[in-house]
Amino acid sequence: MTRIATFNVNGVNGRLPVLLKWLGETRYDVVCLQELKTSDDKFPVEAIRDVGYGAVWHGQKSSNGVAVLARGKDPVERRRGLPGDPDDTHSRYLEAEIDDLIVGCIYLPNGNPAPGPKFDYKLRWFERLVTYSRSLLDGRTVLCGDYNVVPTEKDAVVPRRWLGDAVFFPESRKAYARMLGLGWVDAMRRIYPGKGIYTYWNFSYRGGYDRSSGLRMDHLLVSPSLAQTIQAAGVDVETRGWEKPSDHAPAWIDIGG
Repeated sequence: MTRIATFNVNGVNGRLPVLLKWLGETRYDVVCLQELKTSDDKFPVEAIRDVGYGAVWHGQKSSNGVAVLARGKDPVERRRGLPGDPDDTHSRYLEAEIDDLIVGCIYLPNGNPAPGPKFDYKLRWFERLVTYSRSLLDGRTVLCGDYNVVPTEKDAVVPRRWLGDAVFFPESRKAYARMLGLGWVDAMRRIYPGKGIYTYWNFSYRGGYDRSSGLRMDHLLVSPSLAQTIQAAGVDVETRGWEKPSDHAPAWIDIGG
């Protein structure tokens, strides 16, 4: 069995104590991180190695950034960045091979304020992902990360709060649905088809977090050959209540084979 997790850390150096505590307590096999907010040379690779993980990363100063970690081994980088736009300088996609598993780590653009140029960029980026993902469907592949998309109303505690947000716009949800239409399987929904599952909550000015703002926008999509092996899934919600947490909580799945 292999346990794969995805975690938008919202600043890998600023939240390093949270990340290291979580890695040490969970010991997941494969971990994808998003929103590193650091340049390549400032990525805390030694601290991550000290808790037992090899890593590849694709950083960007102050924003974006993605990484793939593997417990007890070094991931082999396959690709950084999506094809289709040579002028795109954002660090939002990193692909690695770990044994016979292909892992794509995704930090999809948020798209706000929408409509507008940022939303247009989001849709173009999403279309590049949909197109490129076709080439990975036949392998043992997981495409996971912060998709910045709330696929359905059951993925929000209070859907009406998000009607004006790019993560809930119909165009965003349709792009996600196109990926599922290609054959990608939403692993969390394979285990929990109708349950309210959330991976993100707004920060609260009073401390803690606003539970009524819960959204599911961190997803693990698996190729058809892996879909048959999904054994379990969950969200480490407790991390959202730790000191100086990210606004996201890690989502994870267990696969066999």
